Amino acid sequence: MDNLKQLGDLKKMRDQAMEVQKKLAGIKITVEHKGVTVVMTADQKVQSIFGEMDSQKVTEAVNEALKQSQKVAAEEMKGLMGGMGLPSM
Repeated sequence: MDNLKQLGDLKKMRDQAMEVQKKLAGIKITVEHKGVTVVMTADQKVQSIFGEMDSQKVTEAVNEALKQSQKVAAEEMKGLMGGMGLPSM
C-alpha cells in the first residue's frame, strides 16, 4: 500500500509542478538596460528584444532579465516545495 501512496504523491507533485510552469509562462518580465529592452517570461522564454542593438548591451540586458526571471521562478517554487511535505535529511 505504501508504494501506491508514493505514486499518488509523485503524481500530485508532478501536477503541482506543471501548474507552476504554466503560471511562470504567463508572467512577463520587462527589463530596460542601457537602451535595450528585453521582454521575457518567468519560464525564461525571450519574447522580444528592442532598442540599441549593440551586442554587449543586448547580452547585459538578457542576463539581467534572466536574473529577474530566476527570482520570480524561485518565489513560485517556494510555495510548491513548502506544500510537498518532503522528508528532511
